[in-house]
Amino acid sequence: MNDPDLATQRFSQHRLTSPRQSRNQTIVIDPLVRDLAGETAKLRSAGPFARIDLLGVPAWTVTSHAVARRLLTDSRLVKDINHWGLFQSGIVNQQWPLIGMVDPGRSMFTVDGAEHRRLRVKTAQAVTPRRLEALRPVIDELTRSLLDDLQNLDRVDLKTTFAQPLPMGVVCALMGVDKSEIPRQMRLWKAFFSMLTPQDERLAVISELDVIFTDMVREKTAHPGDDLTSALILADDGGEPLTEEEVVGNLKSMVAAGHETTIGLILNAVRGLLTHPDQLALVLAGAVPWTSVVEEALRWDPPVSHLLMRFATEDIDVDGFVIEKGEGVVISYRAIGRDASHHGPDADFFDVTRSTPIRHMTFGHGPHICPGAALSRLEAGIALPALFARFPGLRLAVPSAELRNLPIMTQNDLESFPVHLR
Repeated sequence: MNDPDLATQRFSQHRLTSPRQSRNQTIVIDPLVRDLAGETAKLRSAGPFARIDLLGVPAWTVTSHAVARRLLTDSRLVKDINHWGLFQSGIVNQQWPLIGMVDPGRSMFTVDGAEHRRLRVKTAQAVTPRRLEALRPVIDELTRSLLDDLQNLDRVDLKTTFAQPLPMGVVCALMGVDKSEIPRQMRLWKAFFSMLTPQDERLAVISELDVIFTDMVREKTAHPGDDLTSALILADDGGEPLTEEEVVGNLKSMVAAGHETTIGLILNAVRGLLTHPDQLALVLAGAVPWTSVVEEALRWDPPVSHLLMRFATEDIDVDGFVIEKGEGVVISYRAIGRDASHHGPDADFFDVTRSTPIRHMTFGHGPHICPGAALSRLEAGIALPALFARFPGLRLAVPSAELRNLPIMTQNDLESFPVHLR
């Protein structure tokens, strides 16, 4: 199923058509991501809830900051796919191209309540501030090395030469994976996310990743080191230790989310600065801190467009709008970041000088808030100033409007990012 349009046709018969739903416009989420800005505008105009179509499968999405905050802490909206009516009925199965993102295996990302707290606490024990701070020199060195490789070049693809290898190198260092593994990891995750990957190939990729991570966990169990994998295996708070499946699930989910998110954060921050030279000048002069750049980029053009998925365990009434039991709910973070009722009438504009604190929720909210947020911020906070210090004349090699998104429905990731370094 390598044609997204065929995928849409395959599942179109399963669209829900109850009277309540038929009164709502259905917005088709484009698998090729050909007009993300236009899609965001449609979602915003339909908000705070919008009916969406994900490759033929219906769901609701939330586009309001305030409503999303409420729902992300509502215990009736869960991550367990077994509460999804379309999955229970067999309409959605392993042939749906997004199934690997909704049902990636048992981890802290797919359970709720006491079990989520148990897995989350174990991970918090492993991803400590001390461990993250210990990564700072690793990030510094990898950043310097990648920039050194660009020193004598002019036009480059900033994504493939810098923004992509940096976070994958960092996350592999965090897990205790040898550098030689990085190219294979990049290849497999690219195939996993792309909507152009046939589903049988994607399922094979998922199986290969399972084998890789399982072998790694078994190796670290036998020979633990000072790394995240070993720390997850050895995490001990007096309760039940993580199973092999749980360690593998946590690691896979953290790698998938962690490296992809940081790629988008770095590139979108650079795009924001290069298309707003007056703001870039303020940052380079020290009038605006790099932390403001990172937070505004996360709000304005977040690396996650749509987060899949939560399921209603009972009817949920939100200000007269009812999410019915068994329905799936997506959180559309790009639309939420443009919510004028929360961010002001200029929410569509990139502005690192905003006078009020930037209170976005790109990394989520509530119990399932992204555990890798601190690492992503750390990487961007090192990479961005180093990049502009080395190449202060950095400029886009093509008009910003010509930059194209990868065919990844959930992520805000670019095919390439051509720049002139001088």
